[in-house]
Amino acid sequence: MHDLKVLRALMLACFASTVSLALTTTAHAQKKYDTGATDTEIKIGNIMPYSGPASSYATIGKTEAAYFRMINEKGGINGRKITFISYDDGYSPPKTVEQARKLVENDEVLFIMNPLGTPGNTAIQKYMNAKKVPQLFVSTGAAKWADPKNFPWTMGWQPSYQAEARIYAQYIMKNHPGKKVGVLFANDDFGKDYIIGLHEGFGDKAKDYIVAEVPYETASPTVDSQIVQIKAANPDIFINIATPKFAAQAIKKVGEMGWKPIHIVTNVSASVGSVMKPAGYANSQDVLSAAYMKDPKDPTWKDDAGMKEWSAFMDKYYPEGDKDDGATVFGYGVSQGIVQVLKQCGDDLTRENIMRQAANLNMEIGIYLPGTKIKTSPTDFSPLEQLQMMRFKGESWELFGPLMSGEKES
Repeated sequence: MHDLKVLRALMLACFASTVSLALTTTAHAQKKYDTGATDTEIKIGNIMPYSGPASSYATIGKTEAAYFRMINEKGGINGRKITFISYDDGYSPPKTVEQARKLVENDEVLFIMNPLGTPGNTAIQKYMNAKKVPQLFVSTGAAKWADPKNFPWTMGWQPSYQAEARIYAQYIMKNHPGKKVGVLFANDDFGKDYIIGLHEGFGDKAKDYIVAEVPYETASPTVDSQIVQIKAANPDIFINIATPKFAAQAIKKVGEMGWKPIHIVTNVSASVGSVMKPAGYANSQDVLSAAYMKDPKDPTWKDDAGMKEWSAFMDKYYPEGDKDDGATVFGYGVSQGIVQVLKQCGDDLTRENIMRQAANLNMEIGIYLPGTKIKTSPTDFSPLEQLQMMRFKGESWELFGPLMSGEKES
């Protein structure tokens, strides 16, 4: 009997030991880290134009830093705190390359999130993919960020410039058939993507619609001469494809000239705080654009839960930020996307799993227009593809018409 008790005790001890070992092994197997991740920390890199011609976007990086401060204060993500390292590239591609190398090789971040600007991101895309470091939720709508076959480590976020331009072409053909179009565009990948989208949208009628396409250089002080040149072609519709500083200049110049075209400005430069207000509210009346985010100045969203959450965040974590500037809403939204990816990663914080989870999103974010889906797959690296037309009235935008998809027709 004694021997039986001893044998039973030994068997129980052996079983407990085996279970313990199995649990330990499983727990160990579940935790996978690449450079930039530990039990307590996730290092995220970021590149922003805190200086230079696109410095009006700097608030995006500041909003993201504030968002991660909030996340850390609430305990982090799966128990890990975010270390957010953000560098200035002055919107200069050689500087973007320098800062990307610094983040990857010196700071050893897990990935780079939301680096801003088409020229800079183009300059680092091959490097990031060669290093197999995620270039995640790039802050530019260039179509090239949705190419998982050739660049599996790069993914965009916002609707592509080409998709947005196709929507403008659709809108013009439906509502202003036969009207002539004059276009101002940045002479870089950013501007050229919109031109491609417009031509795709108009199709074989592009030559009939577009009477002027005038480029500007981002190093130029103003676009006044370009506006004069476009007006001379006598278009009925003016499409303003410019970054905020130049978009505001163009709106102001059009107003000063007493010119009254149907004026379309891109979503990139639809910010009330950094574009419409500096251009002058009188000059900005009836300007058209398209949106996927809720406008903080639109009274429609006064009691909206998502915007109330954003407003409370701004008050507590970024009180110096301009609530009229849609760029703060943008930074807040993309940060939520990053947090969702990291939550889905669990304890597998490898760069490969970061991209796997980024390519497996199906969610809605409260600051985006109702019905807007954030959806990705291993073959679809375009998280957002829907926009709605809007018109500037008073001191805010008014949405009109249906939510439209800018997906390219196959």
